Amino acid sequence: MTTEAKYVLEVIREFDAPREKIFRAWTEPELLKQWFTPRPWTVSLAELDLRPGGASLVVMRGPNGEEFPNRGVYLEIIPNEKIVVTDAYVSAWVPSEKPFMTAIVLLEDIGGGRTRYTWQALHWTAEDMETHEKMGFHEGWGKAADQLAELVSRI
Repeated sequence: MTTEAKYVLEVIREFDAPREKIFRAWTEPELLKQWFTPRPWTVSLAELDLRPGGASLVVMRGPNGEEFPNRGVYLEIIPNEKIVVTDAYVSAWVPSEKPFMTAIVLLEDIGGGRTRYTWQALHWTAEDMETHEKMGFHEGWGKAADQLAELVSRI
């Protein structure tokens, strides 16, 4: 996917799994909880209303018990192909206090039961993108992608 967004971070992987399994791992709360945060972090709650305008709430829990709720709204869902969600809204079309990013997940069938997985984070400002990088975007989402690959190999 090409985008005209200026402030984009991304993770691209090829998985030995069909895109249907990866889509399930992104859209079924009990599966999402198993891979979405780099261990030892966990997901304590995942509520996903998978439709344009539907709310998303994923609560990440740190190893010391601290919790970070991440609210968003789905903008686009194409089964087994694409998920777009943003934190610019907290529910329906209620704006968030401070939008940080829009996430785009792309699943491309590359044959032989394999999938090219692209996860993009589009930011409003260079500062937001830098903050996300300093938070450990590449390391954290890289580990999460490893955990996702592990999960889809078992389901």
